Amino acid sequence: MRSVSAEELQRWIAGGQVLERDARGPKVVCLSDGRFLKIFHTRKAAPLARLMPPAQRFARNAELLHRHGIAAPQVTDKFWLDRSKGLSACLYLPLAGQSLEQILRDDPGLLEQLLPKLSRFIAELHAKRLYFRSLHLGNIIKVDENHFGLIDFLDLRQKTLPLTRWHVRRNFRHLENYLRRRKITHFSIKTLEKHYWNHTKDSLSQVRHD
Repeated sequence: MRSVSAEELQRWIAGGQVLERDARGPKVVCLSDGRFLKIFHTRKAAPLARLMPPAQRFARNAELLHRHGIAAPQVTDKFWLDRSKGLSACLYLPLAGQSLEQILRDDPGLLEQLLPKLSRFIAELHAKRLYFRSLHLGNIIKVDENHFGLIDFLDLRQKTLPLTRWHVRRNFRHLENYLRRRKITHFSIKTLEKHYWNHTKDSLSQVRHD
């Protein structure tokens, strides 16, 4: 990957709009040309981050989703910001649509109507052996009336073997923990799980038993 200078990074930040930041600095910046700059402040040791840069993993996961026909941002560039520290970043075209968390906030009734389709989308991910451990309402995007997409999928993995019930339960428990942390009480995860299992009951051969 190429390296981007501190001066170029500062020009991007100064000319754009910071959408997300933490104590370490900006994380997502909307640039003047409409692309998003995503900075990966890794917690891993620098040698590990240099071996497999998060920006590269993110780009590969975007390509993986595209190959499976799943909507995801299109990565246009990836680069080092500070290779010695394992700090990498990428530029991407954002995915159009609304996050399910936005929909829940603006129109809870609409999200309730979407639960059967959402359960089918999650089941399709699992059937493709795609395990997105941190799946939650903030990183699922409704792109049109019948389709969803994904963002922030750094920890996405495609498993060699079909997913087990343990993986499925872990996905739903992570979502449940996310709802608890965000103090979201008006989303029925039990209804979502019921739709999921109703959808998969005739095709459980795609999801191995423990």
